[in-house]
Amino acid sequence: MVNFQDVLQASETLRNHIVRTPVVRAVGLEPYFDGAEIYLKLENFQRTGSFKFRGAANKILNLTPEEMKNGVIAASSGNHGQAVAYAAHQLGVKATIVMPENAPKIKVERARSFGAQVILCGFTGDDREERAFQLVRETGGYFVHSHADPYVIAGQGTVALEVLQDLPDLDELVTPLGAGGLICGTVIAANGMSQKTHVTAVEPQGVPRMTESFKAGHPVCVEMGPTLADGLRVGRAEQINFDVLKAYPPEIVLHGDEHILEMMRIMLLDQKVVAEPSSTIALAAALDRKIDTRPGRKVCFVISGGNVDASTLRQLLA
Repeated sequence: MVNFQDVLQASETLRNHIVRTPVVRAVGLEPYFDGAEIYLKLENFQRTGSFKFRGAANKILNLTPEEMKNGVIAASSGNHGQAVAYAAHQLGVKATIVMPENAPKIKVERARSFGAQVILCGFTGDDREERAFQLVRETGGYFVHSHADPYVIAGQGTVALEVLQDLPDLDELVTPLGAGGLICGTVIAANGMSQKTHVTAVEPQGVPRMTESFKAGHPVCVEMGPTLADGLRVGRAEQINFDVLKAYPPEIVLHGDEHILEMMRIMLLDQKVVAEPSSTIALAAALDRKIDTRPGRKVCFVISGGNVDASTLRQLLA
């Protein structure tokens, strides 16, 4: 089981490799809610444009030369792939990234810009992982999992570590819930840092993987329905993530696509922040009154990434 000491160690390992992203009070957002102080953890300013770089870098920095000699391989809907590509590039390691055929163009191009070979395959996480494991067998490359890995989880936990160092009296920390790496790292860090802070994870209603896993009492695979939050479309829950969330249970809120584009537009025009759909689902849930934003509370939302296609930006500005 990953623990708080692992997150602290990840923070030391990553000190000279990541950006300590800002936590800002979003005064311009507060009129949309119920009187709480609203803060944003801006991981869209992280290297490669998302929090994923933390976990990928922590994992690759902990690989041995023998493990790295044939390169690294990742399966990703986009952000993890970019993160692995850039971390590998920084260390002079070959990277191969398997992405879905409908991955946002910006995520594919960015991974290639870091020198990675990008292979487009299928539309589901299972499609990508099957192809990635085939490449592992063929090349001897090392598979870097996007979320079911202790080093990746510990790396993602540094997001919450920084938030609670900056806001030790925080009432609520809210993250999107996709594959599970971010929320697992968040609950571990929050448990180690604060007895006050409540953690909430917002999961797409169309892909309720972790919600259904807790109902079943074990990790399950769900059919992936539609969602604008493409970065959260992972159908199968993994045991390590389920175990962490069982040990440190957050509140899990399901939310559909309503208000996601609206919050992206508000973030862009009012806050001058480019936030991808996956990173605004929590704000969208709050706008739908699924998050407690009463007066007197301090609530921080993790803006998990900012990799948005030009076509989506045009839609927001239309």
